[in-house]
Amino acid sequence: MNEIKDVQERLILFAVNTEEKDHTADSIEELKELVKTAGAETVGTMIQNLSAPISGTYLGKGKIEELKEMIYEYDATGVVCDDELSPAQMKNLEDALGVKVMDRTLVILDIFANHAKSAEGKIQVELAQLRYRMTRLAGFGTSMSRLGGGIGTRGPGETKLESDRRVISGRISKLKQELKKIEAHRDLTRKQRERNALPVAAIVGYTNAGKSTLLNALTDAGILAEDQLFATLDTTTRKMKLPGNDEILLTDTVGFIRKLPHHLIDAFKSTLEEAVYADYVVHVVDASNPQMDDQMRIVYETLAELGVSNKKILTLFNKCDKLTDTNPLHDFRANKVLRISAKEKTGLTEACDALEEFLREDRIFVKEAVLTYKDMGLLEEIRKTGELQKESYEEDGIHVSAYVTRATYGKISSCIIE
Repeated sequence: MNEIKDVQERLILFAVNTEEKDHTADSIEELKELVKTAGAETVGTMIQNLSAPISGTYLGKGKIEELKEMIYEYDATGVVCDDELSPAQMKNLEDALGVKVMDRTLVILDIFANHAKSAEGKIQVELAQLRYRMTRLAGFGTSMSRLGGGIGTRGPGETKLESDRRVISGRISKLKQELKKIEAHRDLTRKQRERNALPVAAIVGYTNAGKSTLLNALTDAGILAEDQLFATLDTTTRKMKLPGNDEILLTDTVGFIRKLPHHLIDAFKSTLEEAVYADYVVHVVDASNPQMDDQMRIVYETLAELGVSNKKILTLFNKCDKLTDTNPLHDFRANKVLRISAKEKTGLTEACDALEEFLREDRIFVKEAVLTYKDMGLLEEIRKTGELQKESYEEDGIHVSAYVTRATYGKISSCIIE
């Protein structure tokens, strides 16, 4: 009986460095992690210094020959570019090198295809993959159908994925319709939250910063939390009770990464927009990562691209248990900064206190208001969405002192005693 085993791909990574202070070397290191997450092995790397990538082949002739020799020397099964290649560049490199050529976008798409678990996640990934392939139909030839195991073949790539625009366009239209139904349900959920007037905090951050671990630690959400890139893709929302008995909804979001493919941003927009609709942003940072500052910059750039602005930000420098120094950590865009370890559950009480402080700052203090006994519903609303300091049942009504939301303040303004 023959045993069939998946052969691990052996890949060489390459990139073009266009600036003197370019982050290409760091980006290549991150690409190594992406390739590892996708199940392949990096056997070599190459960086060429150019003012700009070559339009037809990305690399110069000499470097292509050098890359060809490396493929032979390391017995590589393919190569991966750290940038997104054009269809012509990918085809020309495949012709010159004689092995499979991939780019960073394809690797990320492959990881997403492998990690998507929910119906929405699978639709979003397939939509992103099809959009990626749609731009590569013209002149790409037979290499569009990548059968067999390996990166770039999961999801819709497992089928031959006929190189026909009409077929793919039809599939994209169908997926969009399915996604609209899911988005409509998500909108209803958001409106329900608004009616319940529960504040929402979106947990954002670079991939593998510890967002899922944080949500698990705060709410016992029980979602997958592993030390790898894009371990979880599906949005999870959990209710959390704060020390002062306030309740807040915490929503985990997809991790960000440098050069996050636009295909994915478009496909996952409804998921990423959780940060747009949230009242607060909890920014989780891997304090043990040497590229921490660069990762923070990328997170804020992605948030700006999504239209997230004018929100209070709590930055949690996570994995501080791995640090040997106690030097201050800074995020000048945040309203509050704390050091935590979600894994060791240290600093979480302070994080909850900070969120409660945000809530109180956004509320209006009512020293005294008199509600009629017919307004018990308003009293319940104050308990649910505000912070009831005092209540007294008198003949003329219920005397209350409380921190209330602006919406509740408008409803009880006529009952306030100046």
